[in-house]
Amino acid sequence: MEHESFPRCLALDFDGVLCDGMREYFQTAWRVYCQVWLGHEIPTPATLEPTFARLRPVIETGWEMAVLLRVLLLGTSEESIGRDWPTLRDRQVASDGLDPKELAALTDGLRDDWIADDFEEWLGLHDFFPGAIARLQQILDSPLPCHIVTTKEERFVRKLLAREGILFPAGQVFGKGVQRPKADTLRLLAPTDDGRGLWFVEDMLSTLHKVKKRPDLQGVELFLADWGYNRPEDRRVAMADGDRLHCLSLDQFCGPFSRWRSRRDSSC
Repeated sequence: MEHESFPRCLALDFDGVLCDGMREYFQTAWRVYCQVWLGHEIPTPATLEPTFARLRPVIETGWEMAVLLRVLLLGTSEESIGRDWPTLRDRQVASDGLDPKELAALTDGLRDDWIADDFEEWLGLHDFFPGAIARLQQILDSPLPCHIVTTKEERFVRKLLAREGILFPAGQVFGKGVQRPKADTLRLLAPTDDGRGLWFVEDMLSTLHKVKKRPDLQGVELFLADWGYNRPEDRRVAMADGDRLHCLSLDQFCGPFSRWRSRRDSSC
């Protein structure tokens, strides 16, 4: 299929594409872990955060973060988690008699309490990737329709963007509350029957593969954000794809669309 030089509609993930919330993720995950498994909060082990950060790419939704800590603290190796996280996650949830929906509600509730108690502290644990806010504002100032498609709660996305002076248009942030897979949201946003004209930037390779497998989205251009929460092997897969899946560097993202598919600019 011939590629279009510019998008007619742009969809962006939030965490790992625009915003780096690794410090907040870890602190939230630890609070949930302490409440579920310990019943009280204790200081975090000094070596745990770097390990958590390395394994963050296996996480698809927020409630899994505390389970990741649980599995790590029970002695499971990083290699095993990286290779077989869904099975380990589900096994641990079943073993501990947990309900993912309840974990999700607890995670969001703890975040809400944290925001209410010390909003500035919570905000301060998030960073936007260099140049991402300026590029986002540039896109919003253009005629190009732009949407955020994320598993993060919309209200959190809007709070963080507002801190940077970005008032994202109403109805153009699709967060966890829509309760549907990202591919289904992209289907609604696509300007054509096969998705042609829609460009989607995401840092999770598994999500991009799900979109790529959809016959009704075969025209969507897919970009793996190499600065986000993914592993070197994920970037190698994207780099070798050679079709609709492209490995995108932050420098490319912050530049013109005409450079987005240029391999020589990519740091993958």
